[in-house]
Amino acid sequence: MFLCNSGAEANENAMKLASFQNGKKKVIVFTGSFHGRTSLAVAATDNPNLRAEINKTDNIIYCDLNDKSKIENIFSREEISSVLIEGIQGVAGIKSADIEYWNFLRDITNKHNALLIADEIQSGYGRTGKFFAHSFTDVKPDIITIAKGMGNGFPMGGVLISPVINSKIEMLGSTFGGGHLACVAGLTVLDVIQKENLMKNARKSGEYLIGKLKKLNNVKEIRGKGLMLGIEFNADTQKIRNTLLNDYKIFTGISWDKKTLRILPPLNVKKSELDIFIKSLEKTLKSCTDTDSR
Repeated sequence: MFLCNSGAEANENAMKLASFQNGKKKVIVFTGSFHGRTSLAVAATDNPNLRAEINKTDNIIYCDLNDKSKIENIFSREEISSVLIEGIQGVAGIKSADIEYWNFLRDITNKHNALLIADEIQSGYGRTGKFFAHSFTDVKPDIITIAKGMGNGFPMGGVLISPVINSKIEMLGSTFGGGHLACVAGLTVLDVIQKENLMKNARKSGEYLIGKLKKLNNVKEIRGKGLMLGIEFNADTQKIRNTLLNDYKIFTGISWDKKTLRILPPLNVKKSELDIFIKSLEKTLKSCTDTDSR
């Protein structure tokens, strides 16, 4: 394990470590991805507005999620160092690779001496009802990147490294990574997750929330697992988000998919609090519909 300070730093070092391992430099990432705002991490983030000229590189190759043929084509003509994929895409609007696709990525990276990197920065630490989102599959990545929930608000990130990787001292480094205070925060988070059964609560709360959301009008699709959910509507969600925030003091996450609300409650959320959200959302949808019909 390599400890650092953020998700971006974790992803930077994961891609660097993969390149150390196989001597190759190209990385496959996916449409809608978000991996950070620094150097190679922002090049691997599917938003040109975040990239300065210095961040642009030919070493990052984009592919649509769940597209097998393009991946096969890329591997046939490029020397690929790694494939970097989020457990669940967050900013894209809560979108996931199929289980079959995870298996496909594991097989093709093994075949071509490339590494599979799972970015669990947003989807990890119990948010989906399992410790990692990729744990809903049987796939074991070579590298897993973690942050966000790892320190419960304290700046902390990490790179989990498979024993098959020939890592050495001084390959990676960080001035403040693994500081005493950060480690205490990280250990406390793990202790609380276990003692308060937060993964079970995330799973059960997610099931309850999905059941309630399915009964609402104007909901087109519900995506995600546990307490990492995306609610897709038939129209832009800006008015819905503003009403929830201004009238009910409920903050929801934005998405690059303008028709999707991201729902990311704390893992210890109570059923009564979920009911408040559902009632507030129901009233919001009604008021927005009434306004639009005038």
